[in-house]
Amino acid sequence: MTHIEKQQDHEQTLALMDEMVDDYDANKALIDILSLSIEHWEEHADEFADFTAALAEMDNGISVLKNLMAQHHLGVADLPELGSKGNVSKLLNGVDGKKLTCNHIEALSRRFGVSPALFFERNED
Repeated sequence: MTHIEKQQDHEQTLALMDEMVDDYDANKALIDILSLSIEHWEEHADEFADFTAALAEMDNGISVLKNLMAQHHLGVADLPELGSKGNVSKLLNGVDGKKLTCNHIEALSRRFGVSPALFFERNED
């Protein structure tokens, strides 16, 4: 499980991680090792190539927002902090170069109880 070679290994490792997280403190060392194996597989596997490429091109703030929307089962009509449904859709799809503003980030941070820093670009240097 520390060297994932195929999709079945990946699925088994994810299932094992799910079980181990229940007792995180006792399993931390192994969880750390397995998470590195999972990350390596997902970064290099053909099954994830399109997803990884799309994620690399996506604005970090929008990526965070999409994840929060998925976790909370929200649609474009559920974010009045960002304006109309049309405006939310344009933000999510980068139409007309629309990006999250400081006011958007402040409102979203309050709503979801997360740090505003999550919405800013990561410097990968």
